[in-house]
Amino acid sequence: MHIPTAQLLRVTASQPYPLLFASLSGAHLYGFPSPDSDFDLRGSHLLPLREIVGLYPLRETIEVSEVRDNTLELDLVTHDVKKLFEMLLKKNGYVLEQIFSPLVLHAAPEYEELKAIAKSCITRYHSYHYLGFARTQWRAFQQEDPPRLKPLLYVYRTLLTGIHLMQTGDVNANLIELNEEFKLSYISELVARKLQGQEQSTLASQDIEFHQREYEQLQARLQAAAEETFLPVVPSAKAALHDLLVRLRLS
Repeated sequence: MHIPTAQLLRVTASQPYPLLFASLSGAHLYGFPSPDSDFDLRGSHLLPLREIVGLYPLRETIEVSEVRDNTLELDLVTHDVKKLFEMLLKKNGYVLEQIFSPLVLHAAPEYEELKAIAKSCITRYHSYHYLGFARTQWRAFQQEDPPRLKPLLYVYRTLLTGIHLMQTGDVNANLIELNEEFKLSYISELVARKLQGQEQSTLASQDIEFHQREYEQLQARLQAAAEETFLPVVPSAKAALHDLLVRLRLS
C-alpha cells in the first residue's frame, strides 16, 4: 500500500487553522485500497478564540474534495475541537476510528492526551453505530446490479470492528488485521480482489445468498457481544475533555 506521505503532509500544512491531528481513514485505514482509491483525511482543527467570541459564523467543519498535483484524489474533513469532542461523547464510531487510526499524518502535542481520554468515551452503545452502518452498507450491496465488492467489504469490516470493540475495548478498523482473529476464510480472497482491481469491482450474483447468511450471523454476534460486554453504559470523560478544550482554546 503506497501512501504519498509528502503530498499529504503538504495538504495538512496548507489548512487554514492549526490541526490537533490528521489521520487517514477510508479504504487505506480498512486495509483494502484499490489502485484508484482516493485518500480520505480526517481530523480536528482549532478555531482561534477571536473567531469563537466574534459575530461571524464559525467554520466548525471544513470539507475539501479535489485532485491535487493532477494525481492525488483527496477527500478531507476536519471538525473544530469542540464539535469533535461533542461527537466523541456520543456513540460515534467514526470519530473513534479517526482518533485511533495508526495512519497519523499530523499530531499536535495534545494528541496523545486526547487518545488516552478517548478510551473513556467507549461504551456498549457504540454497537448501535456499527450495526446501523452495516445495515446501510448491506442495503447498498443488495440494491446494485451487479453487486459491488466495496460495500460488501465495508459490511464485514464494520461488523468485525464492532465485535472486536465490544469484546476488547480496542478500536481496530483494519479488516486484514481483524481477520487474523476471526479467521473467516473468504475475507482474504475478497480483499485480494479489491487490492488488485478497481474501486468499482463487482461480485458474482450467485454469491449473494452465501454472504446474506454470513452477514446475518455476524450481525447476531455483534448484538450478543454488546449484551455481554464489560464496557460501560455512559462515557466518563466529559470533565477531562472539557479541561483539554479550555487549555487548547487558551494556549
